[in-house]
Amino acid sequence: MTKIITITSACLALILTACSKEQTSQPIQPDADNTTEQNQTLRIAAAANLSDVLPEIIAGYKTDKNLPTQEIEVTYASSGKLYAQIISGAPYDIFLSANQEFPAKLAKEKLDDLKSADITTYQPFTYTQGQLALYSTTKSLQGLNPTTLNELLTTGSDSKITIANPELAPYGQSAQAYLQAQNIFDTLTEQNRIIQAENIGQAFQYAHTGNVDYGFVAQSQLTAIKATPEQFYTLAPDSYPAILQDGIVLSDATAATDFSNYLRAPVGQQYFSKAGYLVVDR
Repeated sequence: MTKIITITSACLALILTACSKEQTSQPIQPDADNTTEQNQTLRIAAAANLSDVLPEIIAGYKTDKNLPTQEIEVTYASSGKLYAQIISGAPYDIFLSANQEFPAKLAKEKLDDLKSADITTYQPFTYTQGQLALYSTTKSLQGLNPTTLNELLTTGSDSKITIANPELAPYGQSAQAYLQAQNIFDTLTEQNRIIQAENIGQAFQYAHTGNVDYGFVAQSQLTAIKATPEQFYTLAPDSYPAILQDGIVLSDATAATDFSNYLRAPVGQQYFSKAGYLVVDR
């Protein structure tokens, strides 16, 4: 009996040892979803006017969220061009437009294609409001008011004025609407004095390099270069259609939703305010 007990104890010891070794040799598996999220590149389609502020926001987001390895790729272009890319199948996770029209169109198209009831992912959101300004590196704009501004633009048949393409760029659309409200757009057009740029970035370059006398640009662009007071005149926000800039999440990536929430949070709005935009309520 003693011998049997001894053998059984030995076997039991071996079994326990084997079990112990098997348990300790099993590696701890990381969360597959988290690993996928961290390795997944976040792709953002952004309106050209965001090229100055968005890099700073992205850096702040990665720091605040402790995501130093999160890859974020941004493509800047006119909102209309980005919209065309997206409906043609470009794989963006977020679209940050310079207007509300294009995200609304995408939301409708996405909802029409959805087979599930998950509609919240594809709801547009307003993340900032842009400001329109007149910019010149060759003429002083200091001390202007609405009346003297119109006189300045209509005086001198040789001066050239650039605006972004109104059909593609919301800033160009608002600039055209402003000139029409002042009853000077048709006159300037007939005199071939309006130079149309592809987007707000190109409009800024035309004015900044002195290739045109004046340019209707984004206030944020002037804030970024620290333009001096005599170089620009900020138009009153109620003198042109509000440039409410909407975005839309286009994929089910967690990072896309998280980043869009960061844009609208107080910390994100601080970046926009400092960069020359108007703060919007969430």
